[in-house]
Amino acid sequence: MDFITIILYSIYLMIPAYFSNGSALVFGGGTPMDFGKYAWDGRRLIGDGCTWRGLFGGGLLGMIVGGILGFLADCGIASGLFNISASQITVISGSIPQGLLMGFLLGFGALIGDAIGSFIKRRLNFERGKPVPLLDQLDFVVFALLFVSLVINLSWEMIVIILFVSVFLHLGANIFAYLINIKDVWY
Repeated sequence: MDFITIILYSIYLMIPAYFSNGSALVFGGGTPMDFGKYAWDGRRLIGDGCTWRGLFGGGLLGMIVGGILGFLADCGIASGLFNISASQITVISGSIPQGLLMGFLLGFGALIGDAIGSFIKRRLNFERGKPVPLLDQLDFVVFALLFVSLVINLSWEMIVIILFVSVFLHLGANIFAYLINIKDVWY
């Protein structure tokens, strides 16, 4: 695979995770994932920013986006990129089921990673909404990759590209969300 294809495939692969992570803010609210519980250090386990509604809404959106990518691959749209990963999945066949599976793993992996990032921030005594460079941009990416690696192989080149690109995409998406008044802070 040439370098340009690796870059395109890396970004394409992560689309369900990016949608899932961004949509959790829209679907969020309601009961926090930690149910308001405190840890041994007197701080919240995760905080109010990670909710069950955000987890399930965002995770399901990631799954739906994966299914749409599978459908588009069946229609011949970006099928080459889709088939790079889909060809590795042997537990199910068909582009749409494979897309749903990858979307599920990437979507829920991203949101579990975000919750783990919030847990780490609380342990380091960072309040909700305070920036922690790289952790804020990469927690969801690392766990999305861990989850999807259960069914596809990821090269080290892909992992590096995804980590690098995700930092800038995440910051750009946050700035956009801030400009349209979805987020209170630009980071």
